[in-house]
Amino acid sequence: MPPKPLDYESLNENVKKVAYAVRGELYLRASELQKEGKKIIFTNVGNPHALGQKPLTFPRQVVALCQAPFLLEDPNVALLFPADAIARAKHYLSMTSGGLGAYSDSRGLPGIRNEIAEFIKRRDGYPSDPELIFLTDGASKGVMQMLNSIIRNDRDGILVPVPQYPLYSATISLYGGSLVPYYLEEEENWGLDLDNVKKSVATARANGITIRAMVIINPGNPTGQCLSEANLKEILLFCYRENLVLLADEVYQQNIYQDERPFISARKILLDMGPPISKEVQVVSFHTVSKGYWGECGQRGGYFEMTNLSPQTVDEIYKVASVSLSPNVPGQIFLGLMVNPPKPGDISYLKYSAESKAVLESLRRRAHIMTDGFNSCKNVVCNFTEGAMYSFPQIRLPPKAIEAAKKAGKAPDVFYCLKLLEATGISTVPGSGFGQKDGVFHLRTTILPAEEDMPAIMASFKKFNDEFMEQYENYRGFSRI
Repeated sequence: MPPKPLDYESLNENVKKVAYAVRGELYLRASELQKEGKKIIFTNVGNPHALGQKPLTFPRQVVALCQAPFLLEDPNVALLFPADAIARAKHYLSMTSGGLGAYSDSRGLPGIRNEIAEFIKRRDGYPSDPELIFLTDGASKGVMQMLNSIIRNDRDGILVPVPQYPLYSATISLYGGSLVPYYLEEEENWGLDLDNVKKSVATARANGITIRAMVIINPGNPTGQCLSEANLKEILLFCYRENLVLLADEVYQQNIYQDERPFISARKILLDMGPPISKEVQVVSFHTVSKGYWGECGQRGGYFEMTNLSPQTVDEIYKVASVSLSPNVPGQIFLGLMVNPPKPGDISYLKYSAESKAVLESLRRRAHIMTDGFNSCKNVVCNFTEGAMYSFPQIRLPPKAIEAAKKAGKAPDVFYCLKLLEATGISTVPGSGFGQKDGVFHLRTTILPAEEDMPAIMASFKKFNDEFMEQYENYRGFSRI
């Protein structure tokens, strides 16, 4: 009997190539241990509400009313909901063709795309066209849609920063393209050195790869760095010279924990640069409600904005979006609320502002607690998390630990992270899941555990790490460089 179409051996080979470390071996083992009754701290994924972050009140009030519009007819509704939440719910329901249970346009509700365009105009100082904004089920779907449009065959290469978020490597594999890595410089606080990018391009082209696009993640995941204005200018100039589309993953733009490098969008810098670059370089920017002080990962609300794409290309992307009929409508409402929050003078403004500020200030403190905690550990060095939601410490493993990992059939960082999980219940992601230089090992953890729990978590990590290092150090010791 020949294999059936969905037997493993006859599956699409691109599906088999997909690897996604964030939900990989460590996560599966952590889930097993949890079923056995062990307390697990899931720091493997940027999932704020799962780690105790409370939802913001105003957006939940508005969406609750949109989901149950009969409440708006209740004579007591004003006793339970503030007037601005009631008004906003009516505003969004008026945009739909039948409430949240009805399909929207495949690009998203026009009224919400208008609100996003206004947000972008306020942020960047340049008008934005809502016809070039498409809403998606989280930013990831938008990234996948754009990569599917760019990748034609296995000779098409996508420049991706390494360490990188595995969405990119997985999607490029799925669509049959080639990932072309460019390494960030850990010693320079994960800075981008354009010489590394040029070397990667030259090597890829020598191997017959056509570079089609460049990805930036700003602020960085997993590395947490914020790109400077100078960095962004040289990236855009490089894309202009090399005829590349820039895919700007900007989902962490609210998550900034220092004052030296505020978030600046790639689109703003592009338009600041003026013609011919501002009229030529194609940029697609991504944002979401899943990150920032919202953390609404499960709502799956995201968008992408296209700059300098031809009308014919936009029509083709619209056609492909139409295959899925509609992005989820509640997620679209959350996007509208994110880009058009309560304003000074609104009934809900003070509460919304206080809640948002409290989340960001706590994340900034947690970023310091975690960085300081890692740097207090033996053979661990960690750059400060300037932005995003992650810490990416380097773990300097003794040779005997590397030997033990090989004997166990594990990559050294996987071996370390599994031991950490078994000993402490802390579920992380090995650095090899994001890419790293040969012979260098890391792990990624979120900075999302509750602030009051963070000292105990870092103490538990330090105890495990220092005992691990003691166990595997050779007799001459293993110095911290």
